[in-house]
Amino acid sequence: MTDFTNPSRRGLLLGAAALGAIGLNPARALAAGYPDRPVTVVVPWGAGGGTDATARMIAALLEKRLGQPFTVVNRTGGAGVVGHSAIAGAKADGYTLGIVTVEITMMHHLGLTDLGPADYTPLGLMNADSPAVTVSNDSPYKDIVALTEAIRTSAPGTFKASGTGQGGIWHLALVGWLKALGLEGNHVTWVPSEGSAPAMQDLIAGGVDIVTVSLAETKAMVDAGRALNLALMGADRASSHPDLPTLAEAGGGDFALATWRGVCGPKDLPADVAQTISTALAQIATDPEFVEFMGGRGFNIEYLDPAAHGAMMGQADGAMGDTMRAAGLLQG
Repeated sequence: MTDFTNPSRRGLLLGAAALGAIGLNPARALAAGYPDRPVTVVVPWGAGGGTDATARMIAALLEKRLGQPFTVVNRTGGAGVVGHSAIAGAKADGYTLGIVTVEITMMHHLGLTDLGPADYTPLGLMNADSPAVTVSNDSPYKDIVALTEAIRTSAPGTFKASGTGQGGIWHLALVGWLKALGLEGNHVTWVPSEGSAPAMQDLIAGGVDIVTVSLAETKAMVDAGRALNLALMGADRASSHPDLPTLAEAGGGDFALATWRGVCGPKDLPADVAQTISTALAQIATDPEFVEFMGGRGFNIEYLDPAAHGAMMGQADGAMGDTMRAAGLLQG
């Protein structure tokens, strides 16, 4: 699964090389007259979360390059279904785009929607992150070994966790971790939320014991001394947090997973419009302002051009189905 949810560096290099090989030029790429009015960027998750923050920076940089407002609209609900449906169901004219997240490879396996990767025009993968295991600063568990042991020896339902909707990627991260520990996937009770920001608020308020979201999404509370990251659910340490060990390194179990975020339009977006946006996204991926923003907040930049982005989503869809079946989450 890791191969598809966290693209390899080789894949990223191939994607970048592909852009150069076809000679994309900003002047040549611009669709005639597009955009000539504001563009809406739909975010399927709540304001203040990682997807929202990433989307707002991308929108600001698209606006700078293309000369029209790119307005972010949060369309939450249905564990991501509402927002993803809004992107897929929009008129395919380039004036409604959106951030499609890893959940699009999960929701139909859960029986929540018929939507899948084929219902979108991929324009560029921009980010991939692994989740951390995060607790409140008031938690009695100050390292992953202590928390893991407490979970292992607790009665089912003793601990509560949150991070996203039921069956979302951060929920699957918890389930995968528990399975790696030899426990049932529901040993820790999942409390659904509409994104990482409300989950982190619930953690600080004492409503849940654990949050499994990206490092970037924990940053504000960690920097304020109100939350503590114990370990990373990644194959490697994050460059933004070199002192934070992985689960495997710290003795918290051998499990790794990543989420991803890419810009997409509705299916059958006109080729010239798609090229205008994808050319701008390729530039944004290496823009110093974007690099500084992402690095400063703990986000990993993982860029794939449209062709590689689409192939990755298709491969991830199959891999996620297998993973969810193993976790006992598959419906139908």
